[in-house]
Amino acid sequence: MQTTALYKTLGLAFGAMLISACASKGDVNEGAGSTVAPTATEQQAEDTNAVESAGVNGEALEAEANEAQAALREQTVFYFDFDQSTLKSEGKAALMAHAAFLAANPAASVVLEGHADERGTVEYNLALGERRSMTVRRFLMANGANGSQLKVVSFGEERPVMMGHDEGSYAKNRRVEVKYQSR
Repeated sequence: MQTTALYKTLGLAFGAMLISACASKGDVNEGAGSTVAPTATEQQAEDTNAVESAGVNGEALEAEANEAQAALREQTVFYFDFDQSTLKSEGKAALMAHAAFLAANPAASVVLEGHADERGTVEYNLALGERRSMTVRRFLMANGANGSQLKVVSFGEERPVMMGHDEGSYAKNRRVEVKYQSR
């Protein structure tokens, strides 16, 4: 909800600046050679017109922003480096979109499924998967999601998406999956 209000406000402000930048400097009284400043009522009318015209642009900007957020939320798998639980920078924008969605929809909830590749002991990989899920959980909470909306689960090495024994397969198995649940 706050994101929507922010986009509307930004649209209104942008429209007002656009209109005021194109406005004339005032009426010129040709007989006296002096400039007459617009009255407060005239300025208020101009501002009202700017806000009204910006509202249309603001709605278009808001719709575009919502589409961009939805596209980012389509990314639900976030990968990690070997033996690491640090978020990669390329996944942060999508996670911020998930956090914004969760903040705007308190009834929504997700399960954060942590995974690891097959290297290491079963116990170590379960703990690593949990650390990865907790990293994503903390990031989502820091960006607006409520902790009650987030459930952490670790599968360790038990649910690989790639069965190979090479770095490419291992890289695909080191992940956290964001799965939306119905309450």
